[in-house]
Amino acid sequence: MPLPPAPTQRASRLTHKAFDDQLADLDSAAPEQQALPATVEPSPSKRSFKAAQAKPEIVPAAPAPAPQPSQKSLSKTKPVRIKRGSGPTKLFVLDTNVLMHDPMSLFRFEEHDVFLPMIVLEELDGHKKGMTEVARNARQASRSLDALASAQGADLGKGSPLNTTGYTDALGQLFFQTQALDLSLPLALPQGKADNQILGVVKALGELHQPRDVVLVSKDINMRVKARALGLQAEDYQNDKTLEDGDLLYPGSFALPADFWTKHGKSVESWQQGTHTYYRITGPVVPSLFMNQFVFFEAPGEPSLYARVTEIRGKTAVLRTLKDFTSQKNAVWGVTTRNREQNFAMNLLTDPDVDFVTLAGTAGTGKTLMALAAGLTQVLDDRRYTEIIMTRATVSVGEDIGFLPGTEEEKMGPWMGALDDNLEFLAKGDGGNAGEWGRAATNELIKSRIKIKSMNFMRGRTFMNKYVIIDEAQNLTPKQMKTLITRAGPGTKIICMGNLAQIDTPYLTEGSSGLTYAVDRFKGWAHGGHITLARGERSRLADFASETL
Repeated sequence: MPLPPAPTQRASRLTHKAFDDQLADLDSAAPEQQALPATVEPSPSKRSFKAAQAKPEIVPAAPAPAPQPSQKSLSKTKPVRIKRGSGPTKLFVLDTNVLMHDPMSLFRFEEHDVFLPMIVLEELDGHKKGMTEVARNARQASRSLDALASAQGADLGKGSPLNTTGYTDALGQLFFQTQALDLSLPLALPQGKADNQILGVVKALGELHQPRDVVLVSKDINMRVKARALGLQAEDYQNDKTLEDGDLLYPGSFALPADFWTKHGKSVESWQQGTHTYYRITGPVVPSLFMNQFVFFEAPGEPSLYARVTEIRGKTAVLRTLKDFTSQKNAVWGVTTRNREQNFAMNLLTDPDVDFVTLAGTAGTGKTLMALAAGLTQVLDDRRYTEIIMTRATVSVGEDIGFLPGTEEEKMGPWMGALDDNLEFLAKGDGGNAGEWGRAATNELIKSRIKIKSMNFMRGRTFMNKYVIIDEAQNLTPKQMKTLITRAGPGTKIICMGNLAQIDTPYLTEGSSGLTYAVDRFKGWAHGGHITLARGERSRLADFASETL
């Protein structure tokens, strides 16, 4: 049967008019099941939050027609994790670590309301001093709270609309704890601890606003476990997660189906340009392709194809064959690739039209070695870049070794063991026949073109015509990743490398890592590319350990 026509717009730009019309029809068909919006009714004795929720089994004597949801409450400008309008609004109680992790978390709960206990404000105030990322986030969260509390018409007891400061997606209200609550907790929990006070607030709010859902949001796993042990609802902060599962990460390569030539062979156009062969294809496989994605076809008895997508226009895509870096004649600084994914990666690293490259893979897949070899060739031989700048996230696997003496590069020395190991290998391969003096000269030349920089001093800098390597990028937050990538000036190429199975930063997972964030956001960009290296080439011992330990 013929395929349906492809949409003319990206999914994120499609309107939701049809979706809104369907919701309106459902609401008119079953008005008795429509959830009323959350309201706050202050009384002379105390103020409480109420979520009026119509129950199907209770029918009032003279039911009033349920208000239809407005177009503003049902429309949305970007994909969300909770379907808007799918049920009654919830009251989310935020833990302090959520605000310090993402200061914009206040505005990420769509039509739901947010409640801040007083102890959270106290803890936020205690973490605002200093120049760390946590202190900066605490200050930014405090500024957002101040803007909401001082907005015109804001009432801290009745609630302050979250969209008063310009965040139109936040349709709920922000509530502060303005009165004492009955914090009844088991005697086994110390009353003076901040986490236990927050749990007491969640329990009191749940009893006060039944049957409305009161949910604790915390990045602290033990906090969530204690909440569930007390019968309270608790969730992790999910908005910062790019992917729900690390296995869903964009791999950067695509295996063409076995019947590819059968279905596309008659419509394929091919031509030769320089050393590359180009193929223009049309068919059902095109909608699943991205710019700079690698495609390969391997089948017994048929010619293999290894190519990269260089153009996508509607239902047509153009593929360009790759340079074979597995051959010794195409060796890069004496290094040849040993498998298919390494060959894909080297094509990205040596392409001057690709400004941003991300490499993911387990230990021993050759990420650092290939990035350094490609960088040395383009700096010393091709003179495409002036120097190599290398940095990495300084997150310890074990205990911190304390303060380090010396200059910036000397302080970064203990973190750059991978650089030294690979440079030793590259220098030996380049000057192996030049004797001791030749190897020493090669080492000095290489080290003169490599600068080691700390991430702590990257703000405000601009790198022009540099080859920048960011190692251990899986330990970066999305905000830190943005800070580093935006340092790129004209003629600069940035390579981000990391192993998502070796995340050492607290509160980061495979789905919320800055490396995952960069791979997902740059997917399909004409001047960016990604490849996931699948097979280790370090040694048989390292490969066996990666698989079994």
